[in-house]
Parts: sequence; structure tokens; C-alpha cells
Amino acid sequence: MKAVILESYGPIEERPLQLRDVPRPVPGRGQVLLKVGACGVCRSNLHMVEGDWPGVPSKFPIIPGHEVVGRIEELGDGVDWLPVGARAGVQPLFSTCGHCEFCLSGRDHLCQTKEITGETVDGGFAEYMVADARHTHLVPDSISDVAAASLFCPGITAFGSVAKANLTPSKTAAVFGVGGVGHLVLQMALLHGGSVTAVTRGAAHQTVAAELGATRVIDASREDPGEVLAKQGGVDAAFVFGPSNELVRQAIQATKPGGIIVTGVNVDLGRFAFATERMVVGSLLGTRQQMREVIDLAAAGKIHVVHEQQPLEAANETLARLKRGEIRARAVLVP
Repeated sequence: MKAVILESYGPIEERPLQLRDVPRPVPGRGQVLLKVGACGVCRSNLHMVEGDWPGVPSKFPIIPGHEVVGRIEELGDGVDWLPVGARAGVQPLFSTCGHCEFCLSGRDHLCQTKEITGETVDGGFAEYMVADARHTHLVPDSISDVAAASLFCPGITAFGSVAKANLTPSKTAAVFGVGGVGHLVLQMALLHGGSVTAVTRGAAHQTVAAELGATRVIDASREDPGEVLAKQGGVDAAFVFGPSNELVRQAIQATKPGGIIVTGVNVDLGRFAFATERMVVGSLLGTRQQMREVIDLAAAGKIHVVHEQQPLEAANETLARLKRGEIRARAVLVP
């Protein structure tokens, strides 16, 4: 099969990803073989390729890609609940131990021995990949492969983040960073019925936010959103999906006393005032049940991924464009 291979770290401008012919994988016990229809491109792919995260990936060579939709081609031993020929998706959470306190309480994504698609095991930048059947989700035919692929990373990440904020129709929210994940956070926050402000710098992202129905769009390159929102009474919840400490500072300032700031990126909080009783919460993916709800929302037409489609061989170029901020929301590779 054709697959995109990473053999060592390198700046994306030097094209470290190579398209190669490699053996097609064989599903083991409890696994399925997927014929990949589409695989989303994530900024974490870029961090991995360029060596920003020590220890990631856990092996070389590796096939990146962790938001995958395809068709089940073959079942491994012990898999009797997924039909051959069905369309299915796989998220970054490839597998978990199944017996730790996190797995037993339905918080599989916090399992400390989990396998990560495209980081500890081969992922979806390929024509085929194996997946753990327990973490494989059926996809209805009403959603195309390219439209569904990114539901399996930004979709579930957005859902898990918004769920933590306990939004209601009377609560206000702001989304800081309207990119691959942020544009889905915006849509899911709007489903709760309250006012949702989008904060972003790029004109393309501002257009996306407006098209998706943001109550208000603030251009962070022209005014300080923290000051603007604070002067207007602040918001009940702020979501941070831009990798910027300044953005986090603005989000905290924009949040009412007693409000919540949910972040899906690494941040340096700096000095944090305890007396306002604001709460800062990290958010990683979500539960398997929440993944089903994300698929249902997309199937019902209540959310959609703003995406562009690129061929598998354009992996280096696509990640380079992501690095330069040229991807409007999400890019998807198609073998």
C-alpha cells in the first residue's frame, strides 16, 4: 500500500514526510482493517513531525494521522459486532487498557497506558490501517468520508470542551482561536442558545466565524478582546484553542468572576487571581459516548467541519500551509 512515512524529526519545509510503498497491515485479535477514505490533518501532526514534543512519536518510522474514516475490509479474531463493508472512524484514542480507574469510570481518554493513533501506533496517512475494534465508531452514509474525518479529533475535542462549561441559553461564551477545533467549538456552543463571541486574528477565520453564526466577531489584531469583553461584563465561559499565552491572558480577563476557562492547548497561566474564583480546566478529547453524540449531531446537520481536500502525496505541503496559517479551518488528506 501507499503510506506517508516519518523516519526522523525535521522542519516541515524540508519535507521530512515520504510517500512509500509498505506492506499492508494485518488485523490482530480484537482489531479491524480499514481501507482509509480520508484522514484529517491536525496541528499536533506538525508538532510531532518537527520534534516539538519529546518522546512523540514513540517509534520511528511511523505513519502519522489520527482522525480517520474508512471502510472495514477485514475483521480480526474475536470481532463479531462490526460488519465487513461498514464505514467507520477512528480518533486519536487508538486503544486503552480497559481496567484502570479511568477506563472503568468511562474516562478512557485519561488512561495512562493508552495507545495514540499515529503517535504510538501507525495512523491514517495511508491507504489502509488497523484499528482497535473497541474504539472504532460506525459512520452513517449520510456523512461523506472527507466531511466525517475531522469529527474524530476536532469534533470530539470540541464536544468534550463545551460539555465542561455547562452552557445554558442564558449563559455567554467566547471562543479564542477559530481554527480547526475552534470553529467546531463555536458551533457546539451556539447550539445551547446563548451569545457566543468569536475571537481571532486572521481575516479568513473571521469570515468562517461569521458564516457559522457567531453572535459577534472580534479581530484580536485590532483590539484587546479581554479588555473589550471585560468592559461589557465578561462572559460565563471562554474556550482557548489558539497556542498563545497572550490569548489565555485575554480569555481569563474576559471571563466573569466565577466563570470557567476551558483550554485545549498548553498554556502558561502566569499570575492567577484566586479571589475571582474563576476556574481553568484542561480538556482532552472526550468519552466514547460523546463521540457517538458528535456523529449524531453531524448526521442531523447541526454541525459541520469546514474543510479542504488534498491528495495523500501533498502531506508536506499541507502541513507547511497549516504552519503558515493558510488553512481556513481543516485540511483532509485522501488516498
